Amino acid sequence: MRAKAERRDIAFPFRVDRRGRTAHAAYDDHVRDLIEQLLFTSPGERVMRPDFGCGLLDLVFTPNSPELASALELSVQASLQRWLGELIEVETLDVVSEENVVRVHLSYVVRSTASRRDEVFEGRGAA
Repeated sequence: MRAKAERRDIAFPFRVDRRGRTAHAAYDDHVRDLIEQLLFTSPGERVMRPDFGCGLLDLVFTPNSPELASALELSVQASLQRWLGELIEVETLDVVSEENVVRVHLSYVVRSTASRRDEVFEGRGAA
């Protein structure tokens, strides 16, 4: 009996592997890469999708407040649902902004593989 082939997708960031071919990633890792792209892309950065992204890095130096934290979490939740809702189910989300670092603690399930993932995404502002 043949083993089921693991689904693979293009790795992010785009690069060439040691064989000179486009590097690939396992599907769950590819989904993680998609989340990272969404979180740290600023709206207006992509020409053909100007409303894509969360723009978290734009807020790195914004003064912290409970209102900002709530607004960030709602914004990130909405973006994840809009752009990746067919791929993931968000279980928990926590956005923390400290000095020049934004951390997103995210627990989610990859719908097609039913694998549960706990990830921390970190973005730093330019010093």
